[in-house]
Amino acid sequence: MIRFTPPADVGDIPARFPSPFDRAAIHPLARRAAMETMQLLQSPAMAPWRLDQPGNGKMFGVLAVAAPDGTPGYLRGFSGMVAGQWAIEGWAPPAYDVAARDVVWIPGEAELYDLGADDEARTARSRQLLPAIQETYRFTNALGEVRALRELFAPKEPPGGAGDCAAPKLLAQAYAQGLRPLALAEFWWGAPPRTGDRRAGSFYPACQGKCPPILEHMLRGLPADSPPLFGAAAIAESEPAVVYEDDYLVIVDKPCGLLSVPGRSGLLRDSVSTRLRARYPDATGQLVVHRLDLDTSGLLLAAKDTSTFSALQRLFSLREITKRYVAWVDGEIAGNDGVIDFPMGMDIDDRPRQIHDPVHGKAAVTGWHVLARASGRTKVAFAPHTGRTHQLRVHASNPIGLDAPIVGDRLYGRVAPEYGERLLLHAESLSFTHPTTGERLVVERPAPF
Repeated sequence: MIRFTPPADVGDIPARFPSPFDRAAIHPLARRAAMETMQLLQSPAMAPWRLDQPGNGKMFGVLAVAAPDGTPGYLRGFSGMVAGQWAIEGWAPPAYDVAARDVVWIPGEAELYDLGADDEARTARSRQLLPAIQETYRFTNALGEVRALRELFAPKEPPGGAGDCAAPKLLAQAYAQGLRPLALAEFWWGAPPRTGDRRAGSFYPACQGKCPPILEHMLRGLPADSPPLFGAAAIAESEPAVVYEDDYLVIVDKPCGLLSVPGRSGLLRDSVSTRLRARYPDATGQLVVHRLDLDTSGLLLAAKDTSTFSALQRLFSLREITKRYVAWVDGEIAGNDGVIDFPMGMDIDDRPRQIHDPVHGKAAVTGWHVLARASGRTKVAFAPHTGRTHQLRVHASNPIGLDAPIVGDRLYGRVAPEYGERLLLHAESLSFTHPTTGERLVVERPAPF
């Protein structure tokens, strides 16, 4: 255990373990441990790790802990490997059984070497080795219960790299040393990844692709907060307000915090779609024609019958519906207008985050121009030419886009938004030719910020 300098007070210990999946819930003790670790990472002793070199940036973590006598301190760790090493003195060791893994990996690595440049054969053999390597991972919780990695993910297959994130490594070390976990924080340090979605010194929640089953087990027995459930906030029954309506379609102003359609998990049913279904019981087919992110407010188009729905979807596919958004971004961006054009795809390790993906991503194009500048922020109008998930948020935050995240963005912002702070992104205008009447519609709703 690393002791704080100067020592931390016992009164600083949190009563409950904050959820590692809540970016806004970093306890001051964990933040202090992170700041001390960041200072270490900037020291000359860390130069051999070459974290500032392209591709070498890394997710680090700290775990505030209490010794058996109650003295607070912390552990530090990193995700995966650093400088080609799994185990480095002073950092949390890997979560696998070293001897058991060597039995599998040492001969397996020799086999892969013998396959040389035959990429297809190497990939096939690697897939065969993965389950055996995963069997060497065991995780303990505060109750002393031990479960295997593959058991935690069953009946699904664990993703590659599961168990190698900083959070499970730190918790495993704490339990092995008889320390009580208090609070966790994970942050990026060094060069941004090639996807451009991480910033040095920024805190991030535990990943959604690899960590939930592991951390749910490892936190059992601790008084721990539940992960945040976004989209569960109470929204006034009068929402969403109708901005335009005729016999065929309706355009509403979706408030921030209300889903466009019910969540896939079934936990969240309240949405614009379900509310409109209750308002228009005679409507046929699907109502909501397109979607806005949970945290985005603004104009949303819905159809009252199946033929209008199909016609409006066709207009979207032909890009004959023009949308305009307005946002405040965090930073003073260079230039007054431009076009952002880079492909995007899902971050399979951390859904629902999206990333710059030049290999498997789909085309994403956004026009923009500056509306105002004030207090280190820039007000921008966005005109998306494609409709990728989180397109405007990623195009704003990514270094090859505006390099200025939208204010209040809990996924892509430089810092977690304060409680009560909303995403400052609003769909303020829709224009299209009415598929039934032929009338040109231009509907606007100014941003509430």
